[in-house]
Amino acid sequence: MSDAATPSFDSIDRLLDVGGPAAFDALIERFRSRGEHARLFEARLMKRRHELGLPLIPSGSDGTPEHARAAYDATVVEAAREAGTLFLNSGQIARAWPYFRAIGEPGPVRGAIEALPIDCGDEPAIEVALQEMVHPGKGFEMLLAHHGICRAITLFDQYPDTATRGGCLALLVRTLHRDLAASLKRAVESAEGAAPDTNAIPELLRPWMFGPYDYFVDVSHLGSIVRYAPESTDPAVLGLALELTEYGRRLAPELQYKGDAPFEDLYADHAIFLRAILGEDAGGCATHFNAKLASYDWEQTGTYPAQIVVKMLVRLGRHADAVACYETYCKDADRTYLNCPPLEQLCLLAGDYGRLENLARQEGDELRYLAAKLTSRAAAR
Repeated sequence: MSDAATPSFDSIDRLLDVGGPAAFDALIERFRSRGEHARLFEARLMKRRHELGLPLIPSGSDGTPEHARAAYDATVVEAAREAGTLFLNSGQIARAWPYFRAIGEPGPVRGAIEALPIDCGDEPAIEVALQEMVHPGKGFEMLLAHHGICRAITLFDQYPDTATRGGCLALLVRTLHRDLAASLKRAVESAEGAAPDTNAIPELLRPWMFGPYDYFVDVSHLGSIVRYAPESTDPAVLGLALELTEYGRRLAPELQYKGDAPFEDLYADHAIFLRAILGEDAGGCATHFNAKLASYDWEQTGTYPAQIVVKMLVRLGRHADAVACYETYCKDADRTYLNCPPLEQLCLLAGDYGRLENLARQEGDELRYLAAKLTSRAAAR
């Protein structure tokens, strides 16, 4: 330790002889000038405890008398805000966060994360953004830029923030589409002498691209993102995902992962649903998936595939079809683990109040019967 960094215990003794807060003030200024922000925070709190006649070294239990609590808490907030701000000013976002978290002020940390370059690679800041939910959307974007799409896909599977999940999905779809288009264009340029002036996947595809071992983007990444894609509500993102299925369905069978029911043919089945979401042949989509349900051995598959189809039909605005699908396949499903709207909600969406009344009668539910009657009368006005 250098002389400049060595604490002068003799000077502390002299300041104590002077009396008052002089020793605390000297240490506070020393820590502030040296950039020792955590020690600065501790010194400010110790000074305040001394002023209030509280134990200088807390025992770990909250023994602050009521008459001193407000004054001490105010100092805690002020000192935490100062220490946190100083850490932010020195670029130490992860060290700043505990101070702002303690006083319930995430705004400054969120602002500092927002100002970071996407590709800065600040791992602690990414963890604060994502794991602490300070700025999950920006954190996901930084993770994707710094660690790549594989890790981003792994995180997205359990992405915690519904408000920004759609934006993160859009990033995944756009990134994979961009990478695939670039790879296909390089291949075409190599084979034909010039790269096409387009990023549309269908226009870049050539028959010679699909040999038994040929692929131009990681097929596991492709399959995962296509599975997630129907969550999007952005037509542009859905359109890009549909282009990804055009590539995927041409891959050699050995390179195509089998999907889960009712999307066993991963790319073809998702293409049908994506087109329907985009307004193309929703009726044909309903027919396609209802035919699949009719072919299943329900003792083997259970009702989960039917519940997925019910959700799909609701997404497509085909509420009467959703009611019929539920009554055919899901009426005995355990409602505790239901993965689609229950029948009464489907009846409300379909405006089928008579069926809702009959359902309440069958189950002996007088309260739901009353609700159905009143809802029906209100709708008829």
